[in-house]
Amino acid sequence: MTGPRPTRPPRPGRHPGGGRPADGPGLTPPDSTLLRAGPFSWLLPRRSALAAALLLPLLVLLVAAGVVVSSAGTSLPDALSGLLGTGEPGTVMIVREFRLPRLCVALMVGAALGVSGCLTQTLAGNRLATPDIIGVNEGATAAVVASAAGSSTGMVGHWWLGPLGAVAAAVLVVLCAGGAGSAGYRVLVVGIGVSTVIGAVSDLVMSRENDNTAGGVFLWAVGSLSGRDWQVGTPLLAALAVLLPLGLAAGHRLQLLRLDDEVTASLGVDLRRLRAAALGLAVVLAGLAVGVGGPVAFVALAAPVLAQRLCGPTRVPVLGSALTGAALVVAADTLGRVIAPVELPVGVVTSVLGGPFLLWVLLGPDRTTGKV
Repeated sequence: MTGPRPTRPPRPGRHPGGGRPADGPGLTPPDSTLLRAGPFSWLLPRRSALAAALLLPLLVLLVAAGVVVSSAGTSLPDALSGLLGTGEPGTVMIVREFRLPRLCVALMVGAALGVSGCLTQTLAGNRLATPDIIGVNEGATAAVVASAAGSSTGMVGHWWLGPLGAVAAAVLVVLCAGGAGSAGYRVLVVGIGVSTVIGAVSDLVMSRENDNTAGGVFLWAVGSLSGRDWQVGTPLLAALAVLLPLGLAAGHRLQLLRLDDEVTASLGVDLRRLRAAALGLAVVLAGLAVGVGGPVAFVALAAPVLAQRLCGPTRVPVLGSALTGAALVVAADTLGRVIAPVELPVGVVTSVLGGPFLLWVLLGPDRTTGKV
């Protein structure tokens, strides 16, 4: 009579029953696909990838429409020949020197606002905590407006003053709130107060200027991309080439904030450093966008909310917010050039469309929490 046969140890990477690998589909998040390349592996978020695949063609169509459509009545063949450089010299100049650089700047401004709004909303745990609300945009606006004081040309100040003003405003808000902390509502309330005070100071500065200066600054202060070309587009592109990958990395880490602080800390995450880095990225991105295009309203609020609906509630939609923000600004800028006899600034268009959207956000449930 023989006893039971000894069991053989399972092979590495397999369940004891000889089933699928331990790091395979059994432990893969339900919205992701595990991709392998030698010793490297990557979780591909399927829904987020599908959203990006849909948004990219939409962006191409919007840019194409922005190049072709105009209130001047340029025909489609003329616009295409101007883009290719084979048309009339005047058409080539309009398309290549004015429309195309402006659309590229609109893409970058929208992407920066979208990512900034996504990071601030995730940090505060509140859909209303965007650079528009917490004083960052007002700080950037005040810095640029103050630099234009006393000018007789009606030109706004240097665009690079926007990030400096945004950082100063953010530091003031955090100090007044007693630190960033984890209570997003406190930063939100303090930010509203600081934003009101800084906005009043900006209005006071403009009211003391002559009509020429005040008119030029006011047009920019409502959000305008008029006259923006490669001179500001090139350094903005260089800055975003560094900041957007950092924003993607920060968004990946910020998913841990949905856990309790104790659980997150037990995973070896320095919460204070993570929050400070994400807030710094959001502030600099918002400052860059405002310095170049003015305080374009509601994009930082709308882009992350729409991206969350597209990408699902389990992810921090940094890439989706960038693409959605870019699409919103390009669409609003194109619409502002064709819906009226005179050009409407992009900030006016987003403000008109943003009012109903804000009501929808306030009255609708939050998909990430299920609360109203």
